[in-house]
Amino acid sequence: MSKTDFIAAIELGSSKIAGIAGKKSSDGSIQVLAYASEDSSSFIRKGVIYNLDKTAQSLTSIINTLEGELNSAIGKVYVGIGGQSLRTVRNVVGRNLKEETIISQELIDSICDENISIPLIDLDILDVAPQEYKIGNNLQADPVGVTANHIEGRFLNIIARSSIKKNLERCFEQAKIEIADIFIAPSVTADVVLTEGEKRSGCALVDFGADTTTISIYKNNILRFLTVLPLGGNIITHDITYLQLEEEDAEILKIQYGNALYEAEEGAETVIQTEDESRSIELRTLNDIIEARTEEIIANVWNQIQLSGYDDKLLAGIIITGGAANLKNLDEALRKRSKIDKIKTAKFIRNAVHTTGDLLKKDGTQNTLFALLFAGEENCCLQENKMIQEPIAPFSNTAIPRDFFEADEDLKRQEEEAKAAKKKREEEERLKKIEEKRLKDEAKKNKPSWISRTFDKLSNEIFSDEDMK
Repeated sequence: MSKTDFIAAIELGSSKIAGIAGKKSSDGSIQVLAYASEDSSSFIRKGVIYNLDKTAQSLTSIINTLEGELNSAIGKVYVGIGGQSLRTVRNVVGRNLKEETIISQELIDSICDENISIPLIDLDILDVAPQEYKIGNNLQADPVGVTANHIEGRFLNIIARSSIKKNLERCFEQAKIEIADIFIAPSVTADVVLTEGEKRSGCALVDFGADTTTISIYKNNILRFLTVLPLGGNIITHDITYLQLEEEDAEILKIQYGNALYEAEEGAETVIQTEDESRSIELRTLNDIIEARTEEIIANVWNQIQLSGYDDKLLAGIIITGGAANLKNLDEALRKRSKIDKIKTAKFIRNAVHTTGDLLKKDGTQNTLFALLFAGEENCCLQENKMIQEPIAPFSNTAIPRDFFEADEDLKRQEEEAKAAKKKREEEERLKKIEEKRLKDEAKKNKPSWISRTFDKLSNEIFSDEDMK
Protein backbone atom coordinates (compact mmCIF):
# COMPACT_ATOMS: atom_id res chain seq x y z
CA MET A 1 0.00 0.00 0.00
CA SER A 2 1.39 3.41 -0.94
CA LYS A 3 2.07 6.12 1.62
CA THR A 4 0.81 9.60 0.81
CA ASP A 5 1.63 11.43 4.02
CA PHE A 6 5.30 11.54 5.03
CA ILE A 7 8.35 13.77 5.50
CA ALA A 8 11.56 13.02 3.59
CA ALA A 9 15.08 14.20 4.45
CA ILE A 10 18.60 13.72 3.10
CA GLU A 11 21.91 14.16 4.91
CA LEU A 12 25.07 14.60 2.85
CA GLY A 13 27.93 13.39 5.03
CA SER A 14 31.59 12.74 4.38
CA SER A 15 31.22 8.98 4.79
CA LYS A 16 27.71 8.46 3.40
CA ILE A 17 24.66 10.11 1.91
CA ALA A 18 21.59 8.95 3.78
CA GLY A 19 17.91 9.44 3.00
CA ILE A 20 14.93 8.80 5.25
CA ALA A 21 11.16 9.11 5.15
CA GLY A 22 8.88 9.05 8.15
CA LYS A 23 5.47 10.00 9.45
CA LYS A 24 4.95 12.22 12.49
CA SER A 25 2.50 10.99 15.11
CA SER A 26 0.23 13.11 17.27
CA ASP A 27 2.45 12.42 20.32
CA GLY A 28 5.48 13.96 18.55
CA SER A 29 7.20 10.69 17.74
CA ILE A 30 8.15 9.55 14.25
CA GLN A 31 7.49 6.28 12.50
CA VAL A 32 10.28 5.52 10.03
CA LEU A 33 8.84 4.32 6.71
CA ALA A 34 11.94 4.07 4.51
CA TYR A 35 15.72 4.41 4.71
CA ALA A 36 18.55 4.37 2.17
CA SER A 37 22.26 5.20 2.20
CA GLU A 38 25.26 5.18 -0.14
CA ASP A 39 28.98 5.64 0.37
CA SER A 40 30.03 9.22 -0.38
CA SER A 41 33.72 9.19 0.55
CA SER A 42 34.80 9.52 -3.10
CA PHE A 43 32.87 12.73 -3.84
CA ILE A 44 32.20 14.47 -0.50
CA ARG A 45 35.17 15.47 1.63
CA LYS A 46 35.01 17.29 4.94
CA GLY A 47 31.29 17.77 4.39
CA VAL A 48 31.83 19.62 1.09
CA ILE A 49 30.65 18.37 -2.32
CA TYR A 50 33.56 17.99 -4.74
CA ASN A 51 32.05 15.94 -7.56
CA LEU A 52 28.61 17.22 -8.53
CA ASP A 53 27.84 14.48 -11.07
CA LYS A 54 28.52 11.61 -8.67
CA THR A 55 26.58 13.37 -5.92
CA ALA A 56 23.58 13.86 -8.21
CA GLN A 57 23.71 10.19 -9.25
CA SER A 58 23.81 9.10 -5.63
CA LEU A 59 20.87 11.37 -4.76
CA THR A 60 18.84 9.89 -7.62
CA SER A 61 19.63 6.38 -6.44
CA ILE A 62 18.60 7.16 -2.86
CA ILE A 63 15.32 8.77 -3.95
CA ASN A 64 14.52 5.77 -6.15
CA THR A 65 15.17 3.39 -3.23
CA LEU A 66 13.00 5.43 -0.87
CA GLU A 67 10.19 5.65 -3.42
CA GLY A 68 10.36 1.90 -3.92
CA GLU A 69 9.93 1.28 -0.19
CA LEU A 70 7.20 3.92 0.12
CA ASN A 71 5.42 2.88 -3.08
CA SER A 72 4.91 6.62 -3.59
CA ALA A 73 6.68 9.43 -5.44
CA ILE A 74 8.70 11.95 -3.43
CA GLY A 75 7.97 15.55 -4.40
CA LYS A 76 10.53 17.32 -2.21
CA VAL A 77 13.03 16.70 0.59
CA TYR A 78 14.56 18.53 3.53
CA VAL A 79 18.34 18.89 3.45
CA GLY A 80 21.03 19.70 5.99
CA ILE A 81 24.03 21.89 5.27
CA GLY A 82 27.27 21.72 7.24
CA GLY A 83 30.88 20.86 6.70
CA GLN A 84 34.12 22.77 6.57
CA SER A 85 33.93 26.59 6.44
CA LEU A 86 30.65 26.65 8.37
CA ARG A 87 31.13 28.97 11.33
CA THR A 88 29.66 31.92 13.21
CA VAL A 89 30.74 35.56 13.27
CA ARG A 90 29.49 38.22 15.63
CA ASN A 91 28.07 41.52 14.44
CA VAL A 92 26.73 44.59 16.21
CA VAL A 93 24.28 47.12 14.77
CA GLY A 94 23.65 50.32 16.75
CA ARG A 95 21.05 53.07 16.36
CA ASN A 96 21.09 56.50 18.00
CA LEU A 97 17.58 57.87 18.52
CA LYS A 98 16.94 61.63 18.72
CA GLU A 99 14.97 61.36 21.95
CA GLU A 100 13.48 58.81 24.29
CA THR A 101 11.62 56.58 21.86
CA ILE A 102 9.46 53.54 22.34
CA ILE A 103 11.20 50.69 20.54
CA SER A 104 8.90 49.38 17.79
CA GLN A 105 8.94 46.12 15.87
CA GLU A 106 9.63 48.11 12.70
CA LEU A 107 12.86 49.47 14.26
CA ILE A 108 13.95 45.96 15.30
CA ASP A 109 13.22 44.67 11.78
CA SER A 110 15.31 47.43 10.22
CA ILE A 111 18.23 46.62 12.56
CA CYS A 112 17.96 42.94 11.58
CA ASP A 113 17.88 43.89 7.88
CA GLU A 114 21.00 46.02 8.32
CA ASN A 115 22.76 43.07 9.96
CA ILE A 116 22.22 40.70 7.03
CA SER A 117 23.20 43.38 4.51
CA ILE A 118 26.82 43.51 5.66
CA PRO A 119 29.20 42.89 2.71
CA LEU A 120 30.88 39.48 2.66
CA ILE A 121 33.41 38.29 0.07
CA ASP A 122 32.63 34.81 -1.27
CA LEU A 123 30.55 34.05 1.82
CA ASP A 124 26.83 33.63 2.47
CA ILE A 125 24.87 34.28 5.64
CA LEU A 126 22.92 31.03 5.97
CA ASP A 127 21.11 31.92 9.18
CA VAL A 128 21.14 34.43 12.03
CA ALA A 129 20.99 33.72 15.76
CA PRO A 130 19.95 36.99 17.46
CA GLN A 131 21.74 37.33 20.79
CA GLU A 132 20.40 40.25 22.84
CA TYR A 133 19.64 43.94 22.40
CA LYS A 134 21.58 46.31 24.61
CA ILE A 135 19.60 49.28 25.93
CA GLY A 136 21.64 51.42 28.30
CA ASN A 137 23.43 48.92 30.53
CA ASN A 138 20.71 46.31 30.23
CA LEU A 139 20.43 43.38 27.83
CA GLN A 140 16.96 42.61 26.50
CA ALA A 141 15.90 39.53 24.54
CA ASP A 142 12.72 41.33 23.37
CA PRO A 143 13.10 45.12 23.51
CA VAL A 144 9.81 46.02 21.76
CA GLY A 145 7.90 48.50 23.94
CA VAL A 146 10.96 49.66 25.92
CA THR A 147 11.92 53.37 25.80
CA ALA A 148 15.48 54.29 24.84
CA ASN A 149 17.59 56.87 23.03
CA HIS A 150 20.12 54.24 21.89
CA ILE A 151 19.78 50.58 20.99
CA GLU A 152 22.42 48.08 20.06
CA GLY A 153 21.54 44.80 18.33
CA ARG A 154 23.94 41.90 18.78
CA PHE A 155 23.84 39.08 16.23
CA LEU A 156 25.56 35.79 15.57
CA ASN A 157 25.62 35.16 11.83
CA ILE A 158 26.09 31.60 10.61
CA ILE A 159 28.18 31.81 7.45
CA ALA A 160 29.82 29.50 4.92
CA ARG A 161 31.52 29.75 1.55
CA SER A 162 29.03 30.63 -1.20
CA SER A 163 30.08 27.61 -3.26
CA ILE A 164 28.89 25.16 -0.58
CA LYS A 165 25.22 26.10 -0.86
CA LYS A 166 25.43 26.64 -4.63
CA ASN A 167 26.92 23.20 -5.24
CA LEU A 168 24.34 21.63 -2.96
CA GLU A 169 21.47 23.25 -4.87
CA ARG A 170 23.03 22.40 -8.25
CA CYS A 171 23.29 18.71 -7.33
CA PHE A 172 19.62 18.52 -6.37
CA GLU A 173 18.66 20.46 -9.48
CA GLN A 174 20.71 18.07 -11.63
CA ALA A 175 19.01 15.12 -9.92
CA LYS A 176 15.62 16.82 -10.48
CA ILE A 177 14.82 16.76 -6.77
CA GLU A 178 13.01 19.72 -5.23
CA ILE A 179 14.40 21.05 -1.93
CA ALA A 180 11.69 21.81 0.63
CA ASP A 181 14.11 23.68 2.90
CA ILE A 182 17.79 23.76 3.83
CA PHE A 183 18.53 23.49 7.56
CA ILE A 184 21.77 24.21 9.39
CA ALA A 185 22.70 20.62 10.29
CA PRO A 186 24.43 21.38 13.65
CA SER A 187 21.47 23.52 14.78
CA VAL A 188 18.78 20.91 14.13
CA THR A 189 21.01 18.22 15.66
CA ALA A 190 21.31 20.28 18.84
CA ASP A 191 17.51 20.64 18.96
CA VAL A 192 16.99 16.86 19.25
CA VAL A 193 20.10 15.94 21.25
CA LEU A 194 20.26 18.69 23.89
CA THR A 195 17.64 19.36 26.55
CA GLU A 196 16.23 22.82 27.26
CA GLY A 197 18.00 22.71 30.63
CA GLU A 198 21.37 22.04 29.00
CA LYS A 199 20.90 24.88 26.52
CA ARG A 200 19.84 27.24 29.28
CA SER A 201 22.61 26.33 31.75
CA GLY A 202 25.31 26.39 29.10
CA CYS A 203 26.83 23.47 27.24
CA ALA A 204 29.05 22.53 24.33
CA LEU A 205 27.82 19.97 21.80
CA VAL A 206 30.76 18.30 20.03
CA ASP A 207 29.79 16.19 17.01
CA PHE A 208 32.68 13.91 16.03
CA GLY A 209 32.10 13.00 12.38
CA ALA A 210 34.05 11.15 9.72
CA ASP A 211 35.96 14.11 8.26
CA THR A 212 34.92 16.98 10.53
CA THR A 213 34.23 17.81 14.16
CA THR A 214 31.52 20.40 14.81
CA ILE A 215 31.40 22.44 18.01
CA SER A 216 28.19 24.25 19.01
CA ILE A 217 27.94 26.23 22.26
CA TYR A 218 24.64 27.27 23.90
CA LYS A 219 23.90 29.55 26.83
CA ASN A 220 20.53 30.92 27.97
CA ASN A 221 18.84 28.92 25.19
CA ILE A 222 20.77 30.86 22.54
CA LEU A 223 23.45 29.62 20.14
CA ARG A 224 26.62 31.49 21.13
CA PHE A 225 29.31 29.88 18.99
CA LEU A 226 29.66 27.39 16.13
CA THR A 227 32.66 26.17 14.20
CA VAL A 228 33.72 23.13 12.18
CA LEU A 229 37.18 21.58 12.45
CA PRO A 230 38.58 19.64 9.44
CA LEU A 231 39.44 16.73 11.74
CA GLY A 232 37.43 13.56 12.25
CA GLY A 233 37.47 9.81 12.68
CA ASN A 234 38.80 9.17 9.17
CA ILE A 235 42.09 10.86 9.94
CA ILE A 236 42.68 8.30 12.71
CA THR A 237 41.89 5.50 10.27
CA HIS A 238 44.29 7.02 7.74
CA ASP A 239 47.07 7.06 10.34
CA ILE A 240 46.51 3.37 11.06
CA THR A 241 47.00 2.51 7.36
CA TYR A 242 50.69 3.38 7.81
CA LEU A 243 50.94 0.00 9.49
CA GLN A 244 50.66 -1.32 5.93
CA LEU A 245 46.94 -1.99 6.24
CA GLU A 246 44.09 -1.42 3.83
CA GLU A 247 41.77 1.38 4.88
CA GLU A 248 38.89 -1.04 5.41
CA ASP A 249 40.98 -3.20 7.75
CA ALA A 250 42.25 -0.12 9.58
CA GLU A 251 38.67 1.05 10.19
CA ILE A 252 37.63 -2.33 11.56
CA LEU A 253 40.60 -2.47 13.95
CA LYS A 254 39.91 1.07 15.15
CA ILE A 255 36.28 0.24 15.94
CA GLN A 256 37.04 -3.11 17.61
CA TYR A 257 40.23 -2.37 19.53
CA GLY A 258 40.68 1.41 19.48
CA ASN A 259 41.14 3.21 22.81
CA ALA A 260 41.76 6.91 23.37
CA LEU A 261 43.45 6.17 26.73
CA TYR A 262 45.00 2.74 26.34
CA GLU A 263 46.49 0.95 29.30
CA ALA A 264 47.64 -2.62 28.91
CA GLU A 265 45.69 -4.93 31.18
CA GLU A 266 47.50 -7.78 32.84
CA GLY A 267 46.79 -11.04 31.06
CA ALA A 268 44.91 -9.33 28.22
CA GLU A 269 45.59 -10.02 24.55
CA THR A 270 48.45 -7.86 23.28
CA VAL A 271 48.53 -8.97 19.64
CA ILE A 272 45.55 -8.64 17.31
CA GLN A 273 44.91 -9.78 13.76
CA THR A 274 43.11 -8.32 10.79
CA GLU A 275 39.75 -9.79 9.84
CA ASP A 276 41.26 -12.08 7.20
CA GLU A 277 44.08 -12.98 9.62
CA SER A 278 46.66 -11.83 7.07
CA ARG A 279 48.36 -9.40 9.50
CA SER A 280 49.20 -9.36 13.18
CA ILE A 281 49.61 -6.08 15.03
CA GLU A 282 50.51 -5.25 18.59
CA LEU A 283 47.61 -3.64 20.43
CA ARG A 284 49.95 -1.11 22.01
CA THR A 285 51.23 0.01 18.59
CA LEU A 286 47.69 0.42 17.26
CA ASN A 287 46.52 2.49 20.23
CA ASP A 288 49.64 4.63 20.35
CA ILE A 289 48.66 5.86 16.90
CA ILE A 290 45.01 6.31 17.87
CA GLU A 291 45.84 8.07 21.12
CA ALA A 292 48.23 10.54 19.47
CA ARG A 293 45.73 11.64 16.82
CA THR A 294 42.83 11.71 19.29
CA GLU A 295 44.83 13.97 21.58
CA GLU A 296 45.38 16.37 18.68
CA ILE A 297 41.67 16.48 17.82
CA ILE A 298 40.67 17.03 21.45
CA ALA A 299 43.29 19.79 21.85
CA ASN A 300 41.78 21.62 18.88
CA VAL A 301 38.25 21.14 20.23
CA TRP A 302 39.15 22.54 23.62
CA ASN A 303 41.03 25.43 22.01
CA GLN A 304 37.89 26.44 20.08
CA ILE A 305 35.76 26.23 23.22
CA GLN A 306 38.22 28.56 24.96
CA LEU A 307 38.20 30.97 21.99
CA SER A 308 34.40 31.17 22.26
CA GLY A 309 34.75 32.77 25.68
CA TYR A 310 32.28 30.32 27.24
CA ASP A 311 34.72 27.71 28.56
CA ASP A 312 33.97 28.76 32.16
CA LYS A 313 30.19 29.09 31.63
CA LEU A 314 29.36 25.52 30.65
CA LEU A 315 27.36 24.52 33.72
CA ALA A 316 25.84 21.55 31.85
CA GLY A 317 29.27 20.49 30.61
CA ILE A 318 30.13 18.93 27.25
CA ILE A 319 27.93 16.55 25.27
CA ILE A 320 29.62 14.46 22.57
CA THR A 321 27.90 12.69 19.69
CA GLY A 322 28.58 11.41 16.18
CA GLY A 323 30.01 8.19 14.80
CA ALA A 324 33.59 8.90 15.89
CA ALA A 325 32.39 9.52 19.46
CA ASN A 326 32.12 5.74 19.85
CA LEU A 327 35.89 5.50 20.30
CA LYS A 328 36.49 3.96 23.71
CA ASN A 329 37.42 6.44 26.48
CA LEU A 330 37.03 9.46 24.21
CA ASP A 331 34.97 11.16 26.91
CA GLU A 332 37.69 10.46 29.49
CA ALA A 333 40.35 11.91 27.19
CA LEU A 334 38.24 15.06 26.76
CA ARG A 335 37.64 15.27 30.52
CA LYS A 336 41.37 14.95 31.16
CA ARG A 337 42.17 17.79 28.73
CA SER A 338 39.34 20.21 29.61
CA LYS A 339 39.14 19.55 33.36
CA ILE A 340 35.34 19.56 32.94
CA ASP A 341 33.70 16.74 34.90
CA LYS A 342 30.28 16.85 33.22
CA ILE A 343 30.89 15.06 29.93
CA LYS A 344 28.37 12.64 28.50
CA THR A 345 27.84 10.82 25.22
CA ALA A 346 24.56 11.24 23.31
CA LYS A 347 24.28 8.15 21.14
CA PHE A 348 20.68 8.85 20.21
CA ILE A 349 18.16 11.67 20.08
CA ARG A 350 15.70 12.52 22.86
CA ASN A 351 12.61 12.21 20.62
CA ALA A 352 10.89 8.88 20.17
CA VAL A 353 11.53 7.05 16.91
CA HIS A 354 9.74 3.87 15.87
CA THR A 355 11.01 1.61 13.14
CA THR A 356 11.13 -1.99 12.02
CA GLY A 357 14.14 -4.17 11.33
CA ASP A 358 17.66 -2.89 11.97
CA LEU A 359 17.24 0.59 10.47
CA LEU A 360 17.68 2.25 13.84
CA LYS A 361 21.28 2.68 15.01
CA LYS A 362 21.87 4.10 18.46
CA ASP A 363 25.51 4.94 17.84
CA GLY A 364 25.23 8.65 17.01
CA THR A 365 25.62 8.16 13.26
CA GLN A 366 21.94 8.90 12.51
CA ASN A 367 21.31 11.77 14.91
CA THR A 368 21.51 14.51 12.26
CA LEU A 369 19.38 12.54 9.81
CA PHE A 370 16.62 12.08 12.41
CA ALA A 371 16.98 15.75 13.37
CA LEU A 372 16.24 16.81 9.76
CA LEU A 373 13.19 14.55 9.79
CA PHE A 374 11.85 16.14 12.99
CA ALA A 375 12.56 19.65 11.68
CA GLY A 376 10.47 19.11 8.53
CA GLU A 377 6.85 20.24 8.58
CA GLU A 378 5.41 19.84 5.07
CA ASN A 379 4.14 16.67 3.46
CA CYS A 380 6.76 15.53 0.93
CA CYS A 381 4.55 13.19 -1.07
CA LEU A 382 4.43 14.25 -4.73
CA GLN A 383 0.64 13.99 -5.07
CA GLU A 384 0.24 16.53 -2.30
CA ASN A 385 2.48 19.10 -3.96
CA LYS A 386 1.89 18.95 -7.71
CA MET A 387 -1.08 18.31 -9.98
CA ILE A 388 -0.11 15.27 -12.00
CA GLN A 389 -1.77 14.96 -15.41
CA GLU A 390 -3.19 11.47 -15.65
CA PRO A 391 -2.98 9.48 -18.92
CA ILE A 392 -5.86 10.16 -21.28
CA ALA A 393 -8.30 7.24 -21.16
CA PRO A 394 -9.84 5.75 -24.34
CA PHE A 395 -13.01 7.47 -25.54
CA SER A 396 -16.16 6.25 -23.84
CA ASN A 397 -19.70 7.49 -23.88
CA THR A 398 -19.85 6.94 -20.14
CA ALA A 399 -16.55 8.68 -19.37
CA ILE A 400 -16.85 11.52 -16.88
CA PRO A 401 -14.69 14.53 -17.79
CA ARG A 402 -12.10 15.41 -15.16
CA ASP A 403 -12.16 18.84 -13.58
CA PHE A 404 -8.51 20.00 -13.84
CA PHE A 405 -9.33 23.17 -11.88
CA GLU A 406 -10.72 21.55 -8.77
CA ALA A 407 -7.37 21.56 -6.95
CA ASP A 408 -6.45 25.19 -7.74
CA GLU A 409 -8.59 28.06 -6.45
CA ASP A 410 -7.04 30.64 -8.81
CA LEU A 411 -7.67 28.49 -11.87
CA LYS A 412 -11.17 27.75 -10.62
CA ARG A 413 -11.88 31.46 -10.22
CA GLN A 414 -10.52 32.17 -13.71
CA GLU A 415 -12.70 29.42 -15.14
CA GLU A 416 -15.82 30.89 -13.48
CA GLU A 417 -14.97 34.37 -14.79
CA ALA A 418 -14.49 32.96 -18.30
CA LYS A 419 -17.85 31.19 -18.11
CA ALA A 420 -19.54 34.40 -16.92
CA ALA A 421 -17.98 36.42 -19.75
CA LYS A 422 -19.06 33.82 -22.30
CA LYS A 423 -22.60 33.84 -20.93
CA LYS A 424 -22.68 37.63 -21.13
CA ARG A 425 -21.52 37.57 -24.75
CA GLU A 426 -24.16 34.99 -25.64
CA GLU A 427 -26.86 37.09 -23.98
CA GLU A 428 -25.72 40.20 -25.89
CA GLU A 429 -25.82 38.23 -29.17
CA ARG A 430 -29.31 36.98 -28.36
CA LEU A 431 -30.59 40.52 -27.60
CA LYS A 432 -28.93 41.83 -30.74
CA LYS A 433 -30.70 39.23 -32.90
CA ILE A 434 -34.02 40.06 -31.25
CA GLU A 435 -33.52 43.74 -31.98
CA GLU A 436 -32.55 43.07 -35.60
CA LYS A 437 -35.68 40.93 -36.06
CA ARG A 438 -37.86 43.67 -34.58
CA LEU A 439 -36.44 46.26 -36.94
CA LYS A 440 -37.03 43.98 -39.93
CA ASP A 441 -40.60 43.36 -38.87
CA GLU A 442 -41.29 47.10 -38.57
CA ALA A 443 -39.72 47.70 -41.99
CA LYS A 444 -42.00 45.09 -43.49
CA LYS A 445 -45.05 46.71 -41.96
CA ASN A 446 -44.19 50.12 -43.43
CA LYS A 447 -43.23 48.77 -46.89
CA PRO A 448 -45.96 49.11 -49.68
CA SER A 449 -47.56 45.90 -51.03
CA TRP A 450 -46.89 44.49 -54.56
CA ILE A 451 -50.18 45.84 -55.93
CA SER A 452 -49.44 49.31 -54.61
CA ARG A 453 -45.94 49.23 -56.01
CA THR A 454 -47.22 48.06 -59.46
CA PHE A 455 -49.99 50.72 -59.58
CA ASP A 456 -47.53 53.45 -58.68
CA LYS A 457 -45.15 52.28 -61.41
CA LEU A 458 -47.86 52.29 -64.10
CA SER A 459 -49.09 55.66 -62.95
CA ASN A 460 -45.65 57.11 -63.25
CA GLU A 461 -45.29 55.75 -66.78
CA ILE A 462 -48.72 56.95 -67.92
CA PHE A 463 -48.60 60.29 -66.22
CA SER A 464 -45.00 61.20 -66.86
CA ASP A 465 -43.76 64.74 -66.53
CA GLU A 466 -43.26 65.04 -70.29
CA ASP A 467 -46.92 64.19 -70.98
CA MET A 468 -48.20 66.72 -68.51
CA LYS A 469 -46.45 69.58 -70.24
